[in-house]
Amino acid sequence: MHTNKLPINIENLLHQRTVESERIEYKEGWNPESILHTLCAFANDFQNLGGGYLVIGVAEADGQPVLPPVGLLPEQIDSIQKKLLNLGNSAMQPPYHPLSAVYEVQGKSILVLWAPGGETRPYKAKTNVTDKKSDWAFYVRKHTSTVRATGDTERELLSLTATVPFDDRYRQTATLADLSPTLIRDYLHEVGSELALEAVDLPIEELAVRMNIAGGPPEALFPKNVGLLFFNPSPEQFFPATQIDVVYFPDGAGGDRFEEKEFKGPLAQITRQALGFIKTQYLKEAVVKHPDRAEADRFWNFPYAAIEEAVVNAVYHRSYEIREPIEIRIDAHELMVLSFPGPDRSIRLDDLQVGKAVSRRYRNRRIGEFLKELDLTEGRSTGLPKILRVMQSNGSPMPVFETDEERSYFLIRLPIHAGFAETEQVTDHVAPHVAPHVTPQVKALLLVIFDEMSRVDLMQALNLKDRSYFRKAYLNPALELGLVEMTQPDSPRSPSQTYRLTVLGKQTISSNLE
Repeated sequence: MHTNKLPINIENLLHQRTVESERIEYKEGWNPESILHTLCAFANDFQNLGGGYLVIGVAEADGQPVLPPVGLLPEQIDSIQKKLLNLGNSAMQPPYHPLSAVYEVQGKSILVLWAPGGETRPYKAKTNVTDKKSDWAFYVRKHTSTVRATGDTERELLSLTATVPFDDRYRQTATLADLSPTLIRDYLHEVGSELALEAVDLPIEELAVRMNIAGGPPEALFPKNVGLLFFNPSPEQFFPATQIDVVYFPDGAGGDRFEEKEFKGPLAQITRQALGFIKTQYLKEAVVKHPDRAEADRFWNFPYAAIEEAVVNAVYHRSYEIREPIEIRIDAHELMVLSFPGPDRSIRLDDLQVGKAVSRRYRNRRIGEFLKELDLTEGRSTGLPKILRVMQSNGSPMPVFETDEERSYFLIRLPIHAGFAETEQVTDHVAPHVAPHVTPQVKALLLVIFDEMSRVDLMQALNLKDRSYFRKAYLNPALELGLVEMTQPDSPRSPSQTYRLTVLGKQTISSNLE
């Protein structure tokens, strides 16, 4: 077992900045049975989250570490590591051994065990480590607890026998020479890993094993797919179509002209490059000044935070076995992010559209780990709800999330802000009093909205009784134009849902409805 530093930032780990709480367990001291069962659960990696971390020498209160830590004495750390080695051989099947490191935190020594998802799951452990005749059981993580797998959970775990996510598999057509030490060291420096100081002098074999981007017998180590995707200068040589294509249609998708730029290289690099290119080339801000007040209204044609979430979501969840690039299409009406395949079948299409898509299992557990360490994603199905919030905050029409019954693709559509839909360009980033064309029905709706009003209140104000006609002719068009917004966009069918004017809606009233 290694006793040097792991490729993590210990401060981030203790404060759960890039690691979900369900992937961390704190132990004030040595508790062999509990620790063994948690290691078994992390090795089984039931949710494909990438295993987890067990921190010994730190007490816990309500899921949070208690600092300063209790700490461990040097002789305790040596004893624990020897016992872990023995338990990994005699009390777990197949044998399993986490990586370990000793850290100094606020003057105290703590032991951190990194337990990546195992390659020969499912794993089982003795229920009682002191009983030679003990039963064996499978363990998994459920939220922040380690529990014994039973019933449907046990059957599903057994179905994962010998299945390892693609990004965590060995690449036997590559060698460790295909991993760039420079890219690895740059990553370690960026995430603030204490391993960065040692990495300069470490041979690539040891560095790759310490980062869990290589594996196999010592005499025949192979890089893992995730290592090649992040730390090879040209991963497309191993995974064709590992690229991001940005395509702009100045005359619309049916026009004769288009501009295309391809981004190839390590995943983190091309993600940032593509986002930076879109930000500088295609994002515009409008500033709408009002004669009756000093404050101006500001909005973007496409909010950057929504684009970032959509692109990173595609990088995280696409399949690198499918030879299709991530494609970003931009025209005068919308920005689209297309990737293959679609979301897991456990996600209902209705939930997907309202941003409530919670996957039971992640396609790329290791890619997610690296993206989280780089602060490119939060993980845990937070991307789609964030896109909804950001689009609403910008006053934009709501995004559309599309897939088909076969889940062969995933398409995120970000409609352009209505203020830009009516003006082809914004000179010097300052827009005039732009406003979309509205129907008499939408105009009537805008004039009756005061503060926040329910559907019933709006229909009464308009003297309407047909709910279907009200939605079709009044409410839906106003929502689609970005003139009216829901106060609870994450719960569109909530009984307490109310509606209010957006910035563009107020502007439209003041400029075009005299």
